[in-house]
Amino acid sequence: MSKIHAFPLFFTTITLPRTNYAPPRFRVFSQSKTETVQIRKCSPFLESSLLSGNNNHAVASNEWKAVPDIWKSSAEKYGDKVALVDPYHDPPSPITYKQLEQAILDFAEGLRVIGVRPDEKLALFADNSCRWLVADQGMMASGAINVVRGSRSSVEELLQIYNHSESVALAVDGPEMFNRIAKTFYSKTSMRFIILLWGEKSSLSLIAEENKEVQVFSFTEVIDLGRESRSALSDSHEASQRYVYEAINSDDIATLVYTSGTTGNPKGVMLTHRNLLHQIKNLWDIVPAEVGDRFLSMLPPWHAYERACEYFIFTYGIEQVYTTVRNLKDDLKLYQPHYLISVPLVFETLYSGIQKQISTSPPVRKLVALTFLRVSLAYMEYKRIYEAGISGGGSLPLQVDKFFEAIGVKVQNGYGLTETSPVIAARRPRCNVIGSVGHPVQHTEFKVVDPETDEVLPPGSKGILKVRGPPVMKGYFKNPLATNQALDRDGWLNTGDLGWIAPHHSIGRCRNSSGVVVVDGRAKDTIVLLTGENVEPAELEEAAMKSSLIQQIVVVGQDKRRLGAVIVPNSEEVLKVARELSLIDSTSSDVSEEKVLNIIYKELKTWMSGYPFQIGPILLVNEPFTIDNGLMTPTMKIRRDKVVVKYKEQIENLYK
Repeated sequence: MSKIHAFPLFFTTITLPRTNYAPPRFRVFSQSKTETVQIRKCSPFLESSLLSGNNNHAVASNEWKAVPDIWKSSAEKYGDKVALVDPYHDPPSPITYKQLEQAILDFAEGLRVIGVRPDEKLALFADNSCRWLVADQGMMASGAINVVRGSRSSVEELLQIYNHSESVALAVDGPEMFNRIAKTFYSKTSMRFIILLWGEKSSLSLIAEENKEVQVFSFTEVIDLGRESRSALSDSHEASQRYVYEAINSDDIATLVYTSGTTGNPKGVMLTHRNLLHQIKNLWDIVPAEVGDRFLSMLPPWHAYERACEYFIFTYGIEQVYTTVRNLKDDLKLYQPHYLISVPLVFETLYSGIQKQISTSPPVRKLVALTFLRVSLAYMEYKRIYEAGISGGGSLPLQVDKFFEAIGVKVQNGYGLTETSPVIAARRPRCNVIGSVGHPVQHTEFKVVDPETDEVLPPGSKGILKVRGPPVMKGYFKNPLATNQALDRDGWLNTGDLGWIAPHHSIGRCRNSSGVVVVDGRAKDTIVLLTGENVEPAELEEAAMKSSLIQQIVVVGQDKRRLGAVIVPNSEEVLKVARELSLIDSTSSDVSEEKVLNIIYKELKTWMSGYPFQIGPILLVNEPFTIDNGLMTPTMKIRRDKVVVKYKEQIENLYK
């Protein structure tokens, strides 16, 4: 595969006038009658010199104890190699490993200067960019806990996350996002300061002028403050004596990642430095990255999968290029990456695009392409060959899996949850068992238990998947009830997924699949779309049931692009509406399925207009869900899993 070298530009280090800022408040202890010493935290290997400067601290070893420790190792190994290419921000910024390390150090110190204290929460609401990574790692290196989300989330969701997490300050993408949330955040939150990762403060709305007590910093101002302070600390023994540095502990919380969902409030997953370091140290078995490999990144950085993979690949001297959905096609051609890390939807989109291109080709070219695919697909049933993309989030459709295999593109499906940092299983390059999510990641245990009795089931038996090991979260922030429901006393996390583990075979064709994990549906109601988004269907169903035209509904869409629904219509009410709309004669008692569908679609749009997820394809069924036919429990609750099984074929046809 040919390589395109990035055009070298320098990382932005423009010096701006130093601004006034409120004096920081710190936890202090008395050194003498006239002096106080401020307590700070630091990443022990990254800033080992700060620890060695204090008599009561030993010099840190080169063993990583906190996530930001990786940057010192990478800067020492790969120094002037390009780490990041960010072509869609101004200025476009190829950054070397050494520049990245220095930027992280400067940002961390800049946060300390403007008053960030150890273990405080800082909201980071922004999208993929080189400055997101610097801010993320700078926050962690300062001993703060970052609270992450994307800029496209609703103002209400961002507000809820900010306040629930007890964040004290906010970093946002730029003026456009800031202006969108400013009025709500100034009136309903407490913010000590705001950081703009991109753009100029002059672009802020008048609301910022009216709230001058909340200082606004640009990214470069924070960098400059940190650089000046670091220089002063290294040049002046007296200045360095004002602080005592404590090492970040591996079990300290590194970040809060809030789960998505449409019912109830999102839960804040507490991930520790140890959780994330497990991913960093063990993902090479899945992605054997080499120095100089190029990765193309398009997932939002707060997505647990994207985040863990980024940390990991930067320890191997790779070059990462940020792209967007809009620019993916062109960037695949321009940068010719060795790896593309994404959710299944991206690969299904690529698959659909190729299929469309084939179907619209001239007859001869179409015949050649289809003949090649048929031969290759047949051949691959007997021999697996492996080549370039990793998929995680939800289950990859089998036809997509087989298609990419047939054209020589290696797709390694993986599995995990935000609560597991996230990767807990994945297909390996030399054991890429289609239909599975591969073997467990090192040091991670799986077991399958009976949904009713919690009894451990033997290999090959289907039940609820539970997992235990270093990547499992510390718990949900300020939610002990939810934590206890998810985690038992022995550290086993209930994934909420159904699945089974392949039995052991010492010989034969199945020997390589021994121990692989197969995910086969959801035990709880949460639906995971191909985008990786989690949807709680109960609230959508409740909204739909407000319509007199809908008797019963089950929302579906696991591992699909969009949501669908199985609906039992209220025939009498539908007939009444059809007559009122003059869709049928006033004396008619028969309404065509097409007309019923149109009526139901309009009803769903009316009752669900305020929800972030909408219903797509609909399956109409005439037989109600009852206790007698096994589709309801004795307590009159619909058995969602039973409905999905009963209408499995029809549901699949909805998405064709």
